[in-house]
Amino acid sequence: MRRRGSDFRRPVRRRLPNVFWLTICGLVILLFIVVLSRENQHPTSRSVYEKKPYRHEKIIEGLNITDEMLRPDSLTRQLNDQISLAKAFLVIAKESNNLQFAWELSAQIRNSQILMSNAASRRTPLTTRESETAIHDMALLLFQAQQLHYDSATMIMRLKAKILGLEEQMSSINEKSSKYGQIAAEEVPKSLYCLGVRLTSEWFKNTNLQRKLKENRQTALKLKDKSLYHFCVFSDNILATSVVVNSTSLNSKNPDKVVFHLVTDEVNYEAMKAWFSMNSFGGVAVDVQKIENFSWLNASYVPVLKQLQDSDTQTYYFSGSGGDNRTPIKFRNPKYLSMLNHLRFYIPEVFPALNKVVFLDDDVVVQKDLSALFSVDLNGNVNGAVETCMETFHRYHKYLNYSHPLIREHFDPDACGWAFGMNVFDLVEWRRRNVTGIYHYWQEKNVDRTLWKLGTLPPGLLTFYGLTEALNPSWHVLGLGYTNVDPQLIEKGAVLHFNGNSKPWLKIGMEKYKSLWDKYVDYGHPLLQQCNVH
Repeated sequence: MRRRGSDFRRPVRRRLPNVFWLTICGLVILLFIVVLSRENQHPTSRSVYEKKPYRHEKIIEGLNITDEMLRPDSLTRQLNDQISLAKAFLVIAKESNNLQFAWELSAQIRNSQILMSNAASRRTPLTTRESETAIHDMALLLFQAQQLHYDSATMIMRLKAKILGLEEQMSSINEKSSKYGQIAAEEVPKSLYCLGVRLTSEWFKNTNLQRKLKENRQTALKLKDKSLYHFCVFSDNILATSVVVNSTSLNSKNPDKVVFHLVTDEVNYEAMKAWFSMNSFGGVAVDVQKIENFSWLNASYVPVLKQLQDSDTQTYYFSGSGGDNRTPIKFRNPKYLSMLNHLRFYIPEVFPALNKVVFLDDDVVVQKDLSALFSVDLNGNVNGAVETCMETFHRYHKYLNYSHPLIREHFDPDACGWAFGMNVFDLVEWRRRNVTGIYHYWQEKNVDRTLWKLGTLPPGLLTFYGLTEALNPSWHVLGLGYTNVDPQLIEKGAVLHFNGNSKPWLKIGMEKYKSLWDKYVDYGHPLLQQCNVH
């Protein structure tokens, strides 16, 4: 292609680049911002400086200080600082048993405080002349304290030692309190012991009571009537059992359909029969048996009785000195091997003619009609119980030893716990599933107490695992023997359970809940008055 000649070329226009114009615009905007900021700078600064005096006034008023104390050469502030330091050294001196030095510090603190008080009263600052001696004397004492190594590090070490000592004392006191509380809970009050003795004497002395019991054919017929409401209580406490029966009777819509099956031991058998023969409970039928009559309860069949023959078990529960001394006293209580306590796992054999029973502990009070429990559908399960896993400490892992492979392999640690004390048992399903055999298996596995340590609830959780139907919580309200319970729960509860050490018949019972139990005790009864039961 041929290029044009120089005369025919278009003139070239020179353009400024875009970057140049953008830079110019930025500078203009920046200049505008600087001008505005300078205009606003002086009023803002002025307002800040105007607010400072007001703020300082508030601080001075809140700290109860004067303008003189804010001066660099303030004698009042110097005395105040000395007094604060001297008070700290005074505490350390007392802890070190240096009582003479502590007295000197205390006297000098008092002199300095009097000096400052006089100055405040006349509303004039302290003068050098009047405060010189006090400041000098206090300074000497403070230097002396430093020579005695009363420094911060020493103070911290002494306080740590003091805290450790107090913690050890508190631990010792708590351990003693737990032991004494456990002993108080296990002891039978003199009044209840007296009641048992007098009732036993009355039974053998009064032949009419014995005849009345033998001739009560109506009760005998009710004992096997499956259409009635059957309750069972296993206890050696006459008064507590009486409250359970009486409260159930008074709150039942049909007390004549209620049957109580009581099992006690040989010591209390006659006393229990005498009490329930001489007192009526609104038509409720009451039958009393003694556990010694159950010939099938022997060491060859019952693991607990077999374990009692083991020397290690006897030492652990009865010697009080053998085994692991760190084990809390409540775990070493022989009552947890009592057959009255473990009889709940043999209910189908105790009552072979029954198909359904409601099991009640002797530390409960019934305040609603319980007949509806007998129509509750357990959905093929054996045990109807109220779950207690609203809190994490009532789940399986809190009752069982999950370091043991048998427990870890068979049971969910977060499974929901439940409570004994008010339970509905389907005895037909129990027999079909051989639940007592399951209990025997786990009880035999725990001969060395490595699966669990305490009571009947842990083996109950194992035995009825997957066989428990959750009931409405209002059927069974727990905690009245050891903690505070919501008043609304108490009001709605059908069965109130005084589980814990503070039983209502003991002096250590919780006073605010005793009235719930007392109203079912006839304190005007001649025998109760003779035994000073109140």
